Order: sequence, then C-alpha cells, then structure tokens
Amino acid sequence: MSGPAILAACTGGGVGDLLAAMPAVQALSRHFQTRLTVLTTPYAAPLIAGQPSVAEVISDDGGTPVAGLSDRLQARRFTHGVVFWSNARAAAALQRAGIPERVGQARRLYSFRYTKHVTVRSELGDTDSHWTDIQMDYARALGAQPQPDDFRVRIEPHPEDQQQADELIRCTAAGPYVVLHAVRGISTQAAGWPRATFARLADALADEFSLPVVLSGSQADRAIVSDIVSHMRTQGYNAAGLTTLLGFAALSAGARAVVALDSGPMHIAAAAGAPTVGIFALRTDHPRRWRPLGPRVAVVGPSYPCPRFCRKETCRTFACYGALPVEAIVATARSLSDAAAIPAAQAT
Repeated sequence: MSGPAILAACTGGGVGDLLAAMPAVQALSRHFQTRLTVLTTPYAAPLIAGQPSVAEVISDDGGTPVAGLSDRLQARRFTHGVVFWSNARAAAALQRAGIPERVGQARRLYSFRYTKHVTVRSELGDTDSHWTDIQMDYARALGAQPQPDDFRVRIEPHPEDQQQADELIRCTAAGPYVVLHAVRGISTQAAGWPRATFARLADALADEFSLPVVLSGSQADRAIVSDIVSHMRTQGYNAAGLTTLLGFAALSAGARAVVALDSGPMHIAAAAGAPTVGIFALRTDHPRRWRPLGPRVAVVGPSYPCPRFCRKETCRTFACYGALPVEAIVATARSLSDAAAIPAAQAT
C-alpha cells in the first residue's frame, strides 16, 4: 500500500493566510513523513513553490467549474485533504474528489462535506492566539503536533527575483534604501485614505536613515502611491506594480528597514528576513493574532479610539491611519535596523 497523499487547500483569504498555513503544512509533513501538495491561487503560488514541506503546487483561480477542479484532485488520489481558509468551493471539490479524510471548519452551512471539523478559536472570541497557531488546529485534528521550528516561516527569493529587485533599485534609489508599504486592499476604494500622513511618515524615515524611500504596492495601488509620493518633500520612488511577490521579498530583504501596514507584503517582508515594522492602526486589526513572523520584527499597535462598530470595510475617514504615531514608528524601525546590523559589525 502506498503512503499518505495529503492536499492542503489554501485558496481562501490572502497572502498572509497562505503563509500562516505553512507551519501547519510543515507539521503535517513531519507527522506523515511526506511532502504535501498545496492548492492555492495562481497569484500566491510562487511564494510556496520550493518550500521543503511542499512537493507540488496546484493553482486554482476559481473561474472553472467545481467539477473540473475535483477531477484534477481525484486523479492524484489524495488520502487526506485539509481546507485552511474554509470556502464552499474547496469543500465541495474535496468531497467530490472522493478524498477519504477531509478536515475543515465547523459551523458552516457546507461543513457536512468534511469528515473532521475544526472550530476556529477566533470565532469564540480568541484575539490573543496567533493565526498560525489557530491554523495549526487543522494539523492537530490529524494527529500532528507542532514543534517550535514549524512556526519559522521563511521565503527565499530565486535569482531572477533578486535580479528584478536589483534592477528596480538601480533605476531608482541607486543605493541603500528603506521600504514603506502604505497601502492595503481597502486603500484603493478609500477616498479618505490619508495620503499626507503616509507622506509625512516616508519623509520621517528618509530623514532618520538619510536614505531614499521606496514605496511598494500592487499595480492597482499605483495611483494612490503616486499621490503619496507627490506629497513628500524628500525623494520617494513609486515601485507599486513593479515587482512580483518574490521580487518584493528580494526588495525587502535588501532594505535597511521595511515599514508596512498589516497586509500580505508585511508578512512577506518578515519571512524574507527584513527588519520589519508592522503597523496595526484599526482597532479590529488584532496585532497579537496577525503580527509578522520573522527574525527581526516589531509591531506598532492601535492607539486611536475607533468607534465601537467601526470596520475597515465600511470606514470612510480612516482617522486611525491619519493619527499614526510617526515618531514612534520611525524609532522602532531605527531600533530594528540597528539590531540587524550588529552581527555584521561583529563579524568584521
């Protein structure tokens, strides 16, 4: 009889959710003594291709019928399937593929499609556990027990990604630099996004480090990043849309410091080893749950008194971002950068 064949379905959520599932994938790989197949989006797939615990990455853009996806999965004869960010499409595909053991979230209308059910602790009011440990509950449901090293999420850019980052810097900063990621998915729809505040933060970083600031983002963020740069008095460079995810990882790894809003790129920068300051401005951001994981990370948490029922999806003013403690953020970035430089100095 052949050994277990395990599918990790990570098609829901965003980049941060995918990276948060990797510790559980590692724990499952060790427990079953096999590498896993990961189902994720085409956009995020390059981030985990080549991870030690991952044998294959299957892409699903959600645009094809469930029957087509289930046929692809059935052909691989998986023995176990784990859906980390539960969604109806993945649940149906795993059931239709005939995977014998299917682990997924409890308390959903489609939870009957799973053979093992996991209650997500955050739904019960847990705001303290990190999301990686909450996701680890899916691995625990199959008997896997995590080890401390499982929670060290790492991203290693490929040579072509490093080349992309090097070329970007050659054409912009032309030397050492700081990265500021001042956007997140909600910003492109937010007329009240505080561009002037982020420009002030970029200027303060430039002054503190005596370096140019590279502002990152997706192609959809390019216009809003351009607006932020236009408000700056120091030299800023709009790099939005100019890198792949792994190219951004390489860009971050080469920076003196990365300052990023709570977002997928924040998690990428931390996993790439960059000195990373994560900014959690909204009261509902939960920094204990979503803080970045990496060797050099720090968090600036919420301080603005958001109204009780304020949600990022419906907020019109984003006053919490407008009230960011710029000086504290810059001081934190400086402290991280200085600490990161100590080993190199001691080695010379």
